[in-house]
Amino acid sequence: MSPAPLRPAAEHVVDVLAGAHIRRCYTVPGESFLELTDAIERRSGMRLVSTRHENGAGFMAEAEAKLTGTPAVAAATRGPGAANLAVGVHTAMQDSTPMIVFLGQCETTRLGREAFQEVDLTAFYSPITKWATTVTRADRLAETTAQAVRVATTGRPGPVAIAVPGDLFGEPVPAPEALPGTVPARPPLGEDERDRLANWLARAERPVIIAGGGARWAREELIAVAERFHTGVYASWRRQDVFPNDHPLYLGHLGLGCPPEILGPLQESDAVLVVGSRLSETTTQGYRFPAPATHGPGSHVAQIDIDPGQIGKIAGVWLGAVADARRALDALAHAPVTTLYRDFDGAHRAWLATTTPPEGVADHRGPGLHPWAVVQAMRRVLPAESVITNDAGNFASFLHRGWRFGHPRTQLAPTSGAMGYAVPAAVAAKLVEPHRTVVAVVGDGGVLMTGQELETAVRLGAPVIVLVFQNGLYGTIAMHQARELGRLSGTEIGGPLDLAAYARGLGARGATASTPEELEKALTEALGADAPTLIDARTDPDVISPGATLSGLIAAHEESGRAAG
Repeated sequence: MSPAPLRPAAEHVVDVLAGAHIRRCYTVPGESFLELTDAIERRSGMRLVSTRHENGAGFMAEAEAKLTGTPAVAAATRGPGAANLAVGVHTAMQDSTPMIVFLGQCETTRLGREAFQEVDLTAFYSPITKWATTVTRADRLAETTAQAVRVATTGRPGPVAIAVPGDLFGEPVPAPEALPGTVPARPPLGEDERDRLANWLARAERPVIIAGGGARWAREELIAVAERFHTGVYASWRRQDVFPNDHPLYLGHLGLGCPPEILGPLQESDAVLVVGSRLSETTTQGYRFPAPATHGPGSHVAQIDIDPGQIGKIAGVWLGAVADARRALDALAHAPVTTLYRDFDGAHRAWLATTTPPEGVADHRGPGLHPWAVVQAMRRVLPAESVITNDAGNFASFLHRGWRFGHPRTQLAPTSGAMGYAVPAAVAAKLVEPHRTVVAVVGDGGVLMTGQELETAVRLGAPVIVLVFQNGLYGTIAMHQARELGRLSGTEIGGPLDLAAYARGLGARGATASTPEELEKALTEALGADAPTLIDARTDPDVISPGATLSGLIAAHEESGRAAG
């Protein structure tokens, strides 16, 4: 019997990736993984996407996985490339998004000598991944890749990083004899747990559900449970598409600056069911809700999560169930129990009121558009089922309030608050689902961090729309400075810049809007364009959040100082 043919280790790695239905690798090509990019480029059914910066590559891989549920690959080289990629990987970790990361390393014989661009990549990436490892044998690369896919997609999803010395990908090796399975089990809800939860919800007077990213793929089952038990539903931080916002049981978004009227039903609830949410600092409003810190009968919180490490980690629970959200909610919806009707119409109307712009927006006479007017124009022109990728910054508070997410898989946003996310995420979303309208909503700070990926969109024929709120500020920090210090420092970033010309310089379309009419025209034209479009919406820098102006915050600080003196 002749020995098995030898192939470069990179080709066996790509066999594993293709078998796991991974379709794209986002990268800035590096000399330490030449054979990997070559093997992906030549593999039918896979696509190598060359980006303009590793930060963009990381955000693209994260966004694809968030949209599809299947990991994408991000690849970078050694020290500088790995450092640039780290922001996107950290975003995937905080957002519980599966990602496979390959990090090129210096050659095996040079490890440990502080060789060219050498960094201890396992140590570097361990805190921001589920698992980080360095492979030192070419014949173990495929096995390690299969294990990485399994770790990234099992339990709470997340990124996994594999550092590979540059001489291993090209080494000829035989096909692996056996590989670990890459399809994880999805644990169901036990019958006893189902019945206990069902009876608890049925007896409660004001039950509510907090639904997170783990329930993204259980939308219909979540609706069925909410309607069966007449429970109100909150979306966790930047998970607004997990439940239809126009549903009468929707209570709002547990985001930054959450209005008191939104929090009322949560404060008054006697039964809080947390489904697929790690209860982040923002979702819990600074770890205030749900309040009980004790486990057992004294708690009014129950939690369903696929990761046992998340259950009871933030809030004490009387019952924690380790289960897949979709299977658990489906079982709960069919539990044999009778429940009472609860009326959440008033609470839903209270949320609706927060999504309505205040009086005077139409008559705003500031130096630029009122931010509310930008969101109003979006609602008038854009399809309701558009995929919205939103960046970090205070401008996003207007989007979170004003845009209503009525369709599934329509919000891609970093819970990590990473700036620069929106443009790369939009490019990935358009590559994955080219038939959908994809709109990146970003501030002028974020767009100049990763806006160069517009060239990637042009090169790949991905006609995304990039809508920039340009106010010449790092707005979130400016707001904090005005409130806490009564003055600004380092947050005025200049402008207005000609961002439309910037876009045109990258091969995209560009438009500038200073009035609602100009903005609507630009959005309408962008919808019909066959090329990426950046729309520079000039906004009033004084209107810093839905409930505050910079001048008002500075005046209030000065008044407080006078009163204290």
